[in-house]
Parts: sequence; C-alpha cells; structure tokens
Amino acid sequence: MSKQVFRIGQIVPSSNVTMETEIPAMLRAREAVEPERFTFHSSRMRMKRVSKEELETMDKDSVRCALELSDARMDVLGYACLVAIMSMGKGYHRESEAKLHQVTVENGAPAPVVSSAGALVHGLKTLGAKRISVIAPYMSSLTKLVCEYIEAEGIQVVDSISLEIADNCEVGARDPLALVEIFKRLKTDGADAVVLSACVQMPSLPAISVVESSCGLPVVSSATCTAFQILQKLGLKTVVPNAGLLLSGKFDGASQ
Repeated sequence: MSKQVFRIGQIVPSSNVTMETEIPAMLRAREAVEPERFTFHSSRMRMKRVSKEELETMDKDSVRCALELSDARMDVLGYACLVAIMSMGKGYHRESEAKLHQVTVENGAPAPVVSSAGALVHGLKTLGAKRISVIAPYMSSLTKLVCEYIEAEGIQVVDSISLEIADNCEVGARDPLALVEIFKRLKTDGADAVVLSACVQMPSLPAISVVESSCGLPVVSSATCTAFQILQKLGLKTVVPNAGLLLSGKFDGASQ
C-alpha cells in the first residue's frame, strides 16, 4: 500500500508567516480531491528586514534548519525564501538545494529539497514561459536582482512592479486581493505568464485564479510553484483546486 501521509518541512525566515499559511492551505484544499494527507513542520532562520546583508546572514542558517527538520524525518524540505537564494548569485538555488539535501543524507534521513527560487524558475519553464511580467514587494534594487536572476535562467522579464517594502512583517500583512488592482498596472503585452508574487512572504493565493481568469495568461506565485514542485518530488498528482493552471494537473509527468 502506498504512503498516504507526508511530512512537509519548511525552512522559513523568522519573520515569515505566509508560507506556513499558503502551502498548508493549498495542500489542505488538495486533500478534498485526492487521498494523500500532509503534516507541516518548520525551522526558522533569523531575518526581519529584506536587505541583501540580512538575507546573506540568514542563508547561512539554512543548514542548521535542514539538520533540525531531518531529525524528524521529513519527506521533502522547502526553503521558503526566494530572494535570499537569488541574492547569493545567479544559479545559487542549485547549490543550495544540493547542500541542504546532503545535510539530510548525512543525518540518515535523505529528503529532496525544493527552494522557492528554483521552484519559480522550474514552474515557469514547465509552463513554457519565455517572457513574463512580475510583481514583487521588494525595494527596487532587490526586484532588479530577482529579475536578473530569472533572466539568467533564460526567461525574459518584460515588466516588473516593486512595492518598495523593506519590513518583512509589513509584506506578510498585505491583503492578497490588493494584487488584483496592482496587476492592472502591470504591462503584459508579449508575456507568456505572470508572476503575481515573486516573494513567498507576500500573500497572493486568493488572487491567483481571479487574475488568471481576467488576463487569459497562466498566473503563478513563488508559493504555487513551490507547491507544484513539492508534489512532484513526492511523486503525487500536481493538483490543487483554485490555484491556477500550473496546479491543474495538466503538467503531471513533467520533468522535475
């Protein structure tokens, strides 16, 4: 009999509340249509302000978090801070994922690792998106860094909006449906997909389907892409109700 209960471990910034809200919300919604069940477990890295310096310091703590979570024998780990990875240099998500996976192996509890940065790139490539438009809560300098990271992966950013918020708690307190209005200012001519939230702390889940229906393009967030790849790593159907095209099940069997 195949396994029915999966442990999801998340490595999160200390000031992040959204990934422990949106990832469980998506997988709980999935439980209404699929048989598998999930439990959720977190370890935290200290970070209050979204600055390059704090992000670099925080990233060093990810090894400790992976070790702690692997003590509890996770089935998959998610590194839940996109900009921390992207601030460490182009392509760093591959190095980070391999390093954290090795920590779990050495602890006798091997688990695949998904980073929200790598998951966003992976989700966009799964959709076949070559040109995208992006909304991010960051200061413009960090949004520029994020866009350059994505472009180094072969995906062109045709437009981006920065909300210029440095305080991570303020980012997490935003109304996700405010993105429906913000999206109207985003240029999408020639875009293949929209990244409604290029940040796992900025809530967006209730707005994903609304914006996708209105614009006729696939709409993702860092969180929906992370959920997609988590399900892939677990070998499960990539189905989450009302979470956009990527999580519709259409891409079951896509490469990881």
